[in-house]
Amino acid sequence: MSVVAEDVLDLEEDQPADILPLTEFIRDFGDGLLEAVQHQNPPVYDGQPDPMRDQVMDRLIREPFPAQRDAVQAICRLLIDQSERAAILNAEMGTGKTMMAIATASVLEAEGYSRTVVISPPHLVYKWRREILETVENARVWVLNGPDTLAKLLLIQESMGTREHEGPEFFVLGRVRMRMGFHWRPAFAVRKQLKTMDSTGDSGSFSYVEEVCACPVCGKVVTMDNEDGTPRAVTPARFPTNRRHTCKGMVGDKVCGEPLWTLIRPGKRQKSQREIVHESMCKIPTIGPKTADKLISVFGDELLQGMLADNVYSFINLMDGDGELVFSDKQARRMERAMANLEFGFGQGGYQATEFIKRYLPNGYFSNLVIDEGHEYKNENSAQGQAMAVLANKVRKVLLLTGTLMGGYADDLFYLLWRIMPKRMVEDGYVYNKSGTLGTASMGFMREYGILKDIYTESEADSHKTAKGKRISVRTSKGPGFGPKGICRFVLPFTVFLKLEDIGSNVLPGYDEQFINVAMTEDQYARYREMEGKLADELKQALRKGDNTLMGVVLNTLLAWPSTCFRQEAVKHPRTRDLLYYAPSMFEDDELMPAEEELLRICRENKAKGRRVLVYSVYSGRRDTQTRLKALLQREGLKVAVLRSTVDTSKREDWILDQVDRGIDVLLTNPELVKTGLDLLDFPTIVFMQTGYNVYTVQQAARRSWRIGQLEDVEVYYLGYEETAQIACLSLMARKIAVSQSTSGDMPESGLDSLNQDGDSTEVELAKQLMAA
Repeated sequence: MSVVAEDVLDLEEDQPADILPLTEFIRDFGDGLLEAVQHQNPPVYDGQPDPMRDQVMDRLIREPFPAQRDAVQAICRLLIDQSERAAILNAEMGTGKTMMAIATASVLEAEGYSRTVVISPPHLVYKWRREILETVENARVWVLNGPDTLAKLLLIQESMGTREHEGPEFFVLGRVRMRMGFHWRPAFAVRKQLKTMDSTGDSGSFSYVEEVCACPVCGKVVTMDNEDGTPRAVTPARFPTNRRHTCKGMVGDKVCGEPLWTLIRPGKRQKSQREIVHESMCKIPTIGPKTADKLISVFGDELLQGMLADNVYSFINLMDGDGELVFSDKQARRMERAMANLEFGFGQGGYQATEFIKRYLPNGYFSNLVIDEGHEYKNENSAQGQAMAVLANKVRKVLLLTGTLMGGYADDLFYLLWRIMPKRMVEDGYVYNKSGTLGTASMGFMREYGILKDIYTESEADSHKTAKGKRISVRTSKGPGFGPKGICRFVLPFTVFLKLEDIGSNVLPGYDEQFINVAMTEDQYARYREMEGKLADELKQALRKGDNTLMGVVLNTLLAWPSTCFRQEAVKHPRTRDLLYYAPSMFEDDELMPAEEELLRICRENKAKGRRVLVYSVYSGRRDTQTRLKALLQREGLKVAVLRSTVDTSKREDWILDQVDRGIDVLLTNPELVKTGLDLLDFPTIVFMQTGYNVYTVQQAARRSWRIGQLEDVEVYYLGYEETAQIACLSLMARKIAVSQSTSGDMPESGLDSLNQDGDSTEVELAKQLMAA
């Protein structure tokens, strides 16, 4: 039986009472420390703005706030005056990162860094376009996010060397489209040639006509080598399909190079222009298939296509033959708002945008790259992270935007830094190993600046012939935390920090968070304790046998059951399918549970004040809580809408605004659906029924309505059932957020908090508490 030398289920010891909190130390000795730091590491930006760059920002249609101006000045000082390749804007949610990025791009344009590429989450692509056009005079925005992306890239390639537009140019690319692959098939001409073969016996040789593949441009027959190295002509049936080939034939003294492949749209036929225009118009509110048919028959598909592609306002103000407007004022208002988030693409080809830029556009053609929600590109093997790195290597300057730079682990930063500033990382010795991977470098980075735990396992071995022996194995796991040395080396020199409070008290209203412990009913509490005890025993037995598969099932059940006990719960072992515990439903469909009563109270109070409520609930599928909550709240006279993942990402903002126009009181959704970019100013009250494990999601979702433009005080409530895993999860999430904020300019209470020496994932820490109970 294995024995764990370091008991991973022990709870951490309490911090000694005589340790001085870091905030108190800074308060007592901060002046001297600050003077020493400024002497040894003078700041890049000292608060004295560059007048020329201020003039550029003065010319913007929407001028930045003073704190935003300082952030832009600091970024430009780093990128231009200090000649750094990359900068990070770590700004709190709601501070206007989009606005600051646009202002930075405008300053860079004035300094000679033309053309800015923006990588955006797919649902924010058209928000970026709208904000650019509302901020920068005479700006031209290319949206590379639709089926006509390839057509636009070809047009950009054709226009190289000419200056078609006098003014800033932006190219907004959705991160999903950025890394999407494409479908292709071989494409070649077929030639007939006479082939002679020797026959068996004494009949001599014979000839026959054979079809072979040839280049459609130069006509050279495509050949491949036999096993003995001799070339042979390739027949259509044997043309290789494992990779894309080009013609190797010589035309004069040059290689032909004609592609022997073509793009396809699998399973789809090419649509006619009329069908494409008809489909595009049906995306617009108030226009259905019959109206679209009527418009095409009257005005023609060519005229309508031109309007939708180049000037949507001409379409909105369309007049009939008598000079009367086709659309009413009400229709026009809805269409105008919706079409601000739409772009109509009339191409039908698909091609990976980063692949095209890498192959066919020269380095530096795009001078600047803005990476929105930069923390989404931190994973080692993610396709979008690798695609982002391709673009970062094609430009001169990179600006990464994030509100949560770090999720708690040092390697969250490693791959981000490697992708935006590889030269700096190489200088510090973080290079590819002999296998061509960064695994060794990442581990070295973790050991130097993060937290790694070596866990020794000792077991008895009976393979010795003369005596018993012991075998010790070691495994390494990572823990959350990023040391001060790493912050000083890789965060502070390249990062501009901005908090909402820095914007000014006259810009933002108040913000308040409350944790509410909800007491369960007696029967609910008794059932939970029984379930917890039996599942904890099952988990302990499984862990003793080295079986970790039960941990996720047990923890997810204990987290979910208090909120989902309106349905029966059957807990089964994930491998053996044995029934571990069964709990019947505790509440009827029309019976309010304690947390639901608390939610109803909050919603009623806010409706009386004229405030809308945004409610987050993470459970769907068989544990669907959103449908139940909607029915219960509607029964109490509240108007409720549920935002689900079936609403397209690019249409969510308009969908929510449409629900607000219909007079809803409560919006129910999963925080994952709205955690980035959306300004939910119409919902000043936010309620988390559950949070989940993700630090990024909680931090982002909690600030959806506390943003520039909000006029009411924002209240955020976290509900959790008392003495359950839910409260333990909330507590642990608060600790993870404290670690995350140590790289966002916030100072935790203790220096050890930023290291979090024995911290694990939230799931493992919950398991520790469960085992210790």
